[in-house]
Amino acid sequence: MMTKEFGKTGRSVTEIGMGTYYDKPWIRVAKHGWSMGARTKIKALRAGLDGGIKLVDTAEAYYTEPFVAKAMKGRKRDDLFIATKVWLDHLHHDDLVTALAKSLERLELSYVDLYQIHFPNGSVPLKETMGAMEEMMDKGKIRSIGVSNFSLDQMIEAGSALAKSEISSAQVNYSLIHRKFEKDIIPYCQQNKIAVLAYYPLGHGILTKPTPKMEEVCRRNAKTPAQVALNWLVSKPSVFAIPRASRPSHVIENLGGSDWRLSESDRAELEKEFPIDGVQPASKS
Repeated sequence: MMTKEFGKTGRSVTEIGMGTYYDKPWIRVAKHGWSMGARTKIKALRAGLDGGIKLVDTAEAYYTEPFVAKAMKGRKRDDLFIATKVWLDHLHHDDLVTALAKSLERLELSYVDLYQIHFPNGSVPLKETMGAMEEMMDKGKIRSIGVSNFSLDQMIEAGSALAKSEISSAQVNYSLIHRKFEKDIIPYCQQNKIAVLAYYPLGHGILTKPTPKMEEVCRRNAKTPAQVALNWLVSKPSVFAIPRASRPSHVIENLGGSDWRLSESDRAELEKEFPIDGVQPASKS
């Protein structure tokens, strides 16, 4: 599994990670204590970790932090890069401190490698939120700070609100069929050495059902559509893909999206087939 530096953290992280968002209906049920398919999802996470994946992304709002804790059991903590998120209702100082403490308890960790603001909240001053983030960094509970679902302007504002650290990552809905961020956030992150976490890297499943042109690219590379779509993403220097870990077989297939590279001509064909202003799947909460 190929690795690259995650922003300015100094950490070398696998270019393909695992996400743990399982859709809104699943979350509604999980909120009441019933986690459908929990064993399968934990097995999927373990399959990825066994296959060499080091990056796992979760969130307090996903109700999957305990799954990550179970999957990590018996593994060397320093080898892993664990990211979670604080919900938009918990961005005031005391709320964030409490939310982080609960996330750490569920993850059974003393710190997370990346703590992200899940969504912007215009009613809470970014200065207050970022002040709490930096306080938690000083206490060793956070190693780096990220944002998720922020516009470029919001991300720049968030970075300006930090007193002594920098934004390490931006998480966005990015894939071959959702390329609009190539107009602003992707180049900004590349220029400023900010990691991009691409969620829905398979277009919420759309890219697993290839067009005839994509099938040609798959045949030339002896790869599946998912592997081609993931490789297109992670070949970009700042981008890390986090397809969700729902089944072991899917995770094992996703491993094949790394350790090789599409040719320039294949990339050009795919980008012509899937232009920047193409189909856009629904946003993730």
